[in-house]
Amino acid sequence: MVTRDELLGPVDAVAPALLGCWVVTDRPEGTVAVRLTEVEAYSGDGTDPAAHSHRGPTPRAAVMFGPPGRLYVYFSYGVHWCANVVVGPEGAGSAVLLRAGEVVVGEELARARRPSARAARDLARGPARLTQALGIGPDDRNADLLDATSPVRLHTGDPAAPVESGPRVGISVATELPWRFWESGAPSVSAFRPGGRPRSRPAREDRPRE
Repeated sequence: MVTRDELLGPVDAVAPALLGCWVVTDRPEGTVAVRLTEVEAYSGDGTDPAAHSHRGPTPRAAVMFGPPGRLYVYFSYGVHWCANVVVGPEGAGSAVLLRAGEVVVGEELARARRPSARAARDLARGPARLTQALGIGPDDRNADLLDATSPVRLHTGDPAAPVESGPRVGISVATELPWRFWESGAPSVSAFRPGGRPRSRPAREDRPRE
């Protein structure tokens, strides 16, 4: 298992260190593990307007201010779920978006969840596909990824080398930060598409209800 101390550093240092780690889900229908090949860093230090935590610990982003190793799950644009690992000391508000990976355990189950995938590289290529392949949803929000009894866990895996970095995907603010990290040559890395709607804009379904 990854240790909490390994997640305490600055988000742009922790993010690339997560490449090669495994995200594992245990469900009644079986186990799926994805080896991470692409991630994005989002800082809660007040200088990153693309981070959901930029406005403070709102009901939506409160998980980001918890202890490192928690899972922050949010609904993106009313379409799909995305998963993030909370990093840094408690209260920092930083998280790493899990952008892409390769299925290393449970490919048959991942294919059943992702019937439109044409090839193995497409099963978890992109943040929405990754959560679908793993079966991650709103019930997993705030799960402790470092608890051996959790149905969603983060394990130390195979080191990723070399690692490349560049602009984050699908945001329209803080685009100058090269905080997307990926394993060079990995076929599961998502295609780069600059611009898009701000990541910090809440989807209607994810706004707090009265």
